[in-house]
Amino acid sequence: MAELGLPVLNMVFKGLAASAIVRSARGIVLIILKDDTETGKRLSVYGSITDIDFENWTETNYEYLKLVFEGAPSQVIALRESTTSANISAALKELKYLRWNYGCYPEISDDDKTILAAWIKEMRDEYHKTFKAVLSSSASDHEGIINLTTENIESSITGKTYTAKEYCARIAGVLAGLSLVRSSTYYVLSDILSADCPSDPDDRIDNGELVIVYDGEKYKIGRGVNSLTTFTTEKTEDVRKIKITEGMDLYRDDILTTFTDSYVGKYNNGYDNKQLFVAAVRAYHTGLLGTVLDASYENTAEIDLDGQKQYLMEKGTDVSQMSETEILTANTGSRLFVKSNIKFLDAMEDLDMAANM
Repeated sequence: MAELGLPVLNMVFKGLAASAIVRSARGIVLIILKDDTETGKRLSVYGSITDIDFENWTETNYEYLKLVFEGAPSQVIALRESTTSANISAALKELKYLRWNYGCYPEISDDDKTILAAWIKEMRDEYHKTFKAVLSSSASDHEGIINLTTENIESSITGKTYTAKEYCARIAGVLAGLSLVRSSTYYVLSDILSADCPSDPDDRIDNGELVIVYDGEKYKIGRGVNSLTTFTTEKTEDVRKIKITEGMDLYRDDILTTFTDSYVGKYNNGYDNKQLFVAAVRAYHTGLLGTVLDASYENTAEIDLDGQKQYLMEKGTDVSQMSETEILTANTGSRLFVKSNIKFLDAMEDLDMAANM
């Protein structure tokens, strides 16, 4: 059985690596809309703006959908809420089991914004979901929350002026439609006719705000950052970049999905099969070099010695006299402990150039 596994896992991971850039530009937007139109369904999935029957939505909500699709996401999931009795907690129970990348809620209340931000944090930190939300004036200090703070944005898409809260629909569509070959920094928002651009964009960006700036000709995203402002050994300063977080999310989804679909229950959890999985992950790394992962970095994967040791200790095994090899080859039941050390590739954003005359 073991000798059949390596080619299967390698094929899966190589395919995922080869399609990583294409898939990263095909993100899914989740939008929650308050709408009492009788003909509309609770949950609708659209592949393009032409899929939408505008009679199922109010004019305002149809225009929010137009804002999202301007960014070219692969899909938009629209969840309908009552205008008088919206229940964000009930909605989140449904959304937990759907697949989506960026969420927005153009008419969200302040109380529901707090609930949604806390839920995103919980889903990412505790359940390893890769959901992200674009919210306004939400200093959440978390990589899963993008905090848009530019107000009074006039858009040619609809001819209307939007608050930051409403324009989050447009930003969610942009972020879902961008591939990992570039960041959202200086992404030109060609629909903007006017906006209250901040006079202190550098300070706001340092505070974890996504701001819109004007260069004298074009309106564009100042820098593609999320709301993370507190850095640790696990969440370094790089993680504040939306592009880096997106790469991390794609990596996590690919590894976990492949493990679940192609490994779980199909192989005995012996040392040889553990190494089989590690080898497949390394092959995946190779396919990501130069596009998602930094080719100048080692980008390793191996059986996690510390994880194995901790497991054995919790099971009552005395590991003090065991060699590293004995620990690495020990029986760990159904648990597979693997660690990777990788570096994600950032986009070119800053220029320092001396012109010598």
